[in-house]
Formats: sequence, structure tokens, C-alpha cells
Amino acid sequence: MKRHEALAPLSREHHGTLILAQLLKKGAPVYKGLPDSDAGKASYAEQQFKEIIKRHFQDEELVLQKVKHCNAAISSLSDEIINEHRQLAALFLSLNKTAGLADVLNELGIMLEAHIRKEERVLFPLIQSHCSEEDLQQVYVLLH
Repeated sequence: MKRHEALAPLSREHHGTLILAQLLKKGAPVYKGLPDSDAGKASYAEQQFKEIIKRHFQDEELVLQKVKHCNAAISSLSDEIINEHRQLAALFLSLNKTAGLADVLNELGIMLEAHIRKEERVLFPLIQSHCSEEDLQQVYVLLH
């Protein structure tokens, strides 16, 4: 299903965040121009969270407030997504305050990828299928 223009900005940001998720996992390949040490990956992840992902989560939560009325599945999934945002934010903020950094990075990478896949493969198609064009236009205005 082609992504509706209202949701396209979130999907575009997901691409970069998926690269981050892969980078954080154990055994990740070296990505040109990105850190390859655990400490470097942690710093990079914190920077991405502060500069991009935190605002991205806020934007998604505003979108969810606008569309959760469209369908019971969207409403239920909205609560899951918001809970995952809280868990992911806590992991991002704990990176340099924890022992076993490689394990925490791996956990964050796995969780971040699963979260994005859920939004792209489940949430966004539900929104596109069950929300009116008027709802989607409100989302468009919110994100543009």
C-alpha cells in the first residue's frame, strides 16, 4: 500500500531510524560515516534521540490523538505505540548510565526496529484504511 502523503514525513524519518536500529544491534556491519564502538554508538543514539526521535515520537502521538477515533484497532494500537515510545525513550536516556552497554544497545536496536515495523506494517495501513480523507488532511496539516 502506497503511503498517504499525510503520513509520508513520518515514514521518511523511519528510514533513518531503521538504520540506527541496525547499527545498534550486536554484530552490525560497519556503516560508513557512523560510529563502530559501543561508546560511539551510544553517543550517536543519544544525539539522534534528542535531535530527531524525541520530536518524532511527539508528532506521532499528536497524530494518534487525531485518528484514534477512526477505528477500535487504531485506538488499541495507539496505547501500545505510546507505551513503546516511553520504553524506548527510557532506553535512549539510560545508555551512558548502565553497565553492559553492548546488551542495552542490542536491546534498543531490536525494540526500535520492531516498533517501526509495527507502525509501518500495521498502524499506518489501518489509518489509511479507516480514517476519512478529512482526518488524513488534518494529519497532513499537523505534520507539514
